[in-house]
Amino acid sequence: MAEREPIGVIGTGYVGLVTAAGFAELGSDVYCIDIDAGKIERLKQGEIPIYEPGLTEMIARNRERMHFSTDIQDALDNARLLFVAVGTPPTYSGDADLSAVHAVVGAMPASDRHALVMKSTVPCGTGKNIKRLFEEQGKSGFRYVSCPEFLKEGSAIDDFLQPDRVVVGDDGDWAGDAVVELYRPLLTAEHGGEGPGELVRTDIASAEMVKLAANAFLATKISFINEIANVCEETGADVLEVAKGMGLDSRIGPKFLQPGIGFGGSCFPKDVTALKQLAGNSGYHFQLLNSVIEVNELQKRRVIGKLEKHLGPLVGKRIALLGLAFKPNTDDMREASSLVLSARLQAAGALVSAFDPIAEDEARKLIQGVRFAEDALDALTDADALVLVTEWDEFRTLDWTQVARLMAGTTVIDGRNALDPDAVRGAGLTYEGIGRG
Repeated sequence: MAEREPIGVIGTGYVGLVTAAGFAELGSDVYCIDIDAGKIERLKQGEIPIYEPGLTEMIARNRERMHFSTDIQDALDNARLLFVAVGTPPTYSGDADLSAVHAVVGAMPASDRHALVMKSTVPCGTGKNIKRLFEEQGKSGFRYVSCPEFLKEGSAIDDFLQPDRVVVGDDGDWAGDAVVELYRPLLTAEHGGEGPGELVRTDIASAEMVKLAANAFLATKISFINEIANVCEETGADVLEVAKGMGLDSRIGPKFLQPGIGFGGSCFPKDVTALKQLAGNSGYHFQLLNSVIEVNELQKRRVIGKLEKHLGPLVGKRIALLGLAFKPNTDDMREASSLVLSARLQAAGALVSAFDPIAEDEARKLIQGVRFAEDALDALTDADALVLVTEWDEFRTLDWTQVARLMAGTTVIDGRNALDPDAVRGAGLTYEGIGRG
């Protein structure tokens, strides 16, 4: 294997750790920097602070190539490419909070042999602003590359090693070339690699826009199929059949046509809002995205209507929530539907019990007033109704006869259309999915 360039990664959150582990796997030495000393200490001990299948093993495998430190100088001394993977959470106004990004920019020395490579999701125009800041701070030699990440939580390792595309936005200088070189093994043969990744080498603003536009489109697809599901409920059609028929059209494709109780997570809500704000800031009213956001909010609340249809007023009723994370195979609770749902149920006077196999610790930080159960069966004991919120595999294989014995009521709301309706009904329970006629 040819000698690979060492890199720095600033920020050891989700994106930072996966990116660092991925490049270490490809043979680079990686200098991981974070201001959280406790976190760096735990990483040095081999403790991984997030749940992502395969990540702990990958980091263990590449132990000797991964260096953890709180001192940015360690990265600057050893690497010329500094990947920025700090958080950019939404502020109250809905714009991205770039304070962590600006702190990194401020901490950079004047240099003509270093480059910042932006992995964090940032609004369009951030690259231009950072280059202006570099000028003002007398660091005009510092290069800048936009290299958005397209990792899906729960399958991030595969997404890193088997990318659909690698997007590199730069000014056509050494830094852009160096980033392409790092990704070379993951690119298609046409680009000199042995992977599946297509290369999109473009300008900085276009690269920034690719990420926001892709996520906004996927969010639109989810909201679209949720609206179709709601119409199916009125007309007696089955949305799963409709989605199957739609998805076989190669122009549409089957992915992200799964109706449910709305999308969440760290990317879709944030990026849709960011793109809407970006348009608004320049005086353009992005009407479609307003609707996408509204449909998603209403979708989370429709569950309450379904429960009331079966149970009447929810005061004093016991409702069990199965799954809390925004999707399976992650402990991420950011913008999870369970947050809205548990709050709405309690506001309606219901008593809520909940179980999630992985995300309970994260959920406890964000959800108040809920009884956290030992397991799924404990959560639904004496419940008047059960709502499947996150489609963890273990919930698909529940023994419905046993469930029926333990529950006080018979209502099962399948918020992800993940359960077998015949098995649920066969146990004498009342099944209701999303958009299933």
